[in-house]
Amino acid sequence: MILLKIRDAVLDDLPAMLSIYNDAIVKLTSTFDLDKQTYEQRKIWFDHHGDRFPLIVAEINDEVVGYCSLSPYRQKLAYAQTVELSIYVSESYRRQGIGKALMSEILQRAHELGYHTVISGIVGGNMGSIQLHERFGFIYIGCFKEVGYKFNAYRDVHFYQYMI
Repeated sequence: MILLKIRDAVLDDLPAMLSIYNDAIVKLTSTFDLDKQTYEQRKIWFDHHGDRFPLIVAEINDEVVGYCSLSPYRQKLAYAQTVELSIYVSESYRRQGIGKALMSEILQRAHELGYHTVISGIVGGNMGSIQLHERFGFIYIGCFKEVGYKFNAYRDVHFYQYMI
């Protein structure tokens, strides 16, 4: 029996999250990182989460299969009520409801933390992510044309916004 559990990430989850992220770096345009990250690099990222910036994981049978986080949108104080959402799911578990479960939980936490809006940047052509965001009420707010260069092509980033 498959039992999906969504919970706060702990440091012991970092190797699994690193593996998921590094797989995305080499196979997907969902991140504009070009080189695989080291444990030490991701540990710095991990340490920026907690309290007002939750980092959660999806776990199936004690295996971390995805994660989602809220991060500061910008550093200036006027942006304090706006966060940016990131979500990654292991290749083996995509299109199985993991992203939906993570998104539901992280948006609930954003509401509980009193945020006003959540922003997501989605690379052009990532229809799975666009559909997931739209399912939860995110609205397309604009596109930055050809701002990233990956896999021998310039990539657009489409911005979606969720008002709490």
